[in-house]
Amino acid sequence: QLQLVESGGGLVQPGGSLRLSCAASGFALDYYAIGWFRQAPGKEREGVSCISSTGGHTNYADSVKGRFTISRDDAKSTVYLQMNSLKPEDTAVYYCAALRNYYCSGDVNLYRSWGQGTQVTVSS
Repeated sequence: QLQLVESGGGLVQPGGSLRLSCAASGFALDYYAIGWFRQAPGKEREGVSCISSTGGHTNYADSVKGRFTISRDDAKSTVYLQMNSLKPEDTAVYYCAALRNYYCSGDVNLYRSWGQGTQVTVSS
């Protein structure tokens, strides 16, 4: 069974950095595009970034472009989200999810095997 587990969240000051990890088990990660999403209190879940199944294509929300970088290491069955220059508005629970497809999709409902999430809090 396909399972994803997020880690790496925490409390960081504005301008700081964190690296989130999304570890997969129960399936071959290289068949799946992987997306990172976040949900802040009182807001809808939104897409943050996604990487295609081979890593050849990535996309980012406008709000994180130039600050976040997604990458994958299929040998470790892990997808990473490097977050730099963090802002208070980046505070949210971050989730990863899988899409059995080469390309990412903007439709969040197509993604499966959501992890439990990891809390990111950006505050001084």
